[in-house]
Amino acid sequence: MSLCAIEFAWADGTYIFALPIAQLEELQRICDAGPMVIAERLRHGIWKTSDVHDTLRLGLIGGGMKPVDALQLCKTYVLARPWAESALPALAVINAALFGKPDEPVGKSPADGGESDPPAGTESSTSETSTASAA
Repeated sequence: MSLCAIEFAWADGTYIFALPIAQLEELQRICDAGPMVIAERLRHGIWKTSDVHDTLRLGLIGGGMKPVDALQLCKTYVLARPWAESALPALAVINAALFGKPDEPVGKSPADGGESDPPAGTESSTSETSTASAA
């Protein structure tokens, strides 16, 4: 399964969802918004119907399902059901495309032959100015 794919129980079974670039570009066109805007609308409950329906439909297609089967599944389990119950699954799909799966380690994958990158160093929050003003 690719990094941008996620598998979970939804509708009548367990499905793989992914939004590789072709599906993500189509989603942007349909929703007239970029993926972060769609994710924010889903996260904050201000989504449009296409944010929910088309994220799931295109996610199923990106996950390997035939388009006609994805359309039928979404007709049955999105269009014919209360819309809000599909908003969180749609958010999970777009979040996986944007940020990877929730359980994916950050950095190089073991498949790349590398370990995770160490966290970036941070500078001390104290400086001459803040130390001097505190005195």
